[in-house]
Amino acid sequence: MSSATQGATPYYFVPSPSRHPVMAAIGLFFVIMGATQWVNGAGWGAWALAFGMVWWLVTLFQWFRESVAESEGGLYGRKVDLSFRWSMSWFIFSEVMFFGAFFTALWWARAHSVPALGSLENALLWPDFKAVWPSLAAGVTGSPADIIEPFTTMTPFWLPTINTALLLSSGVTLTIAHHALLENHRGRTIAFMWMTVLLGIIFLFVQGYEYMHAYSDLNLKLTSGVYGSTFYMLTGFHGFHVFVGMLMLLFVTLRLQKGHFTPEKHFGFEGAAWYWHFVDVVWLVLYILVYWL
Repeated sequence: MSSATQGATPYYFVPSPSRHPVMAAIGLFFVIMGATQWVNGAGWGAWALAFGMVWWLVTLFQWFRESVAESEGGLYGRKVDLSFRWSMSWFIFSEVMFFGAFFTALWWARAHSVPALGSLENALLWPDFKAVWPSLAAGVTGSPADIIEPFTTMTPFWLPTINTALLLSSGVTLTIAHHALLENHRGRTIAFMWMTVLLGIIFLFVQGYEYMHAYSDLNLKLTSGVYGSTFYMLTGFHGFHVFVGMLMLLFVTLRLQKGHFTPEKHFGFEGAAWYWHFVDVVWLVLYILVYWL
């Protein structure tokens, strides 16, 4: 199993052959097939999607349970810890590129596409087009052909600002929990971790209420031109990442209650903290670019 050992912990840990990658791939196959069929009108697609999600989640639960058992069993040494750190670093980097693409789309629409459509070269194509951001009413900039309903833009007051305060507070509570773990104060660590999870859940509820307000009161929808599409793509994907990060922190908290993690060995905690702080930073950029500018 290992080429060299360092005490009871293998220097190189080589896991036994596992069924989990194949099982996860089967679940994702049904998820993708079901989703594509469902959006194209096939009723059985919803059932295939649900089956694939359940299959995939059960597989992940079993896979993570084995990984936790290996970690708590002392099989993960320095090399595995280093590989986890590099893996999480590259994963977060890929997420930076993911959000970078959407922020670039927002910038390109505002700085290039809209001004270009309002230039003299396109005057014959859209003679009534006014190159202003955002499009506030049909017939102005959003839709000279009246194919986009009038809408009101989302302002930073007060729901987005409340959510900003929630996320910033969660970053503080998470940092306090981390320092408490380093000092081996498990009770304080667990308490502040639950506070962090609760703040993440409240953020999601506030964003859900914001979407209801946008649809019902502001008539701001995904179909509200480039402003609506970029607004919901950025805030929606960020909300999904908050949900994933909240689940990470929840599972870490439950593991803490079971006695897992020590001041010397707790990268599972650190990896989730890295991800959560990344989500905080993305929100700050989003809060300025989408709600203020």
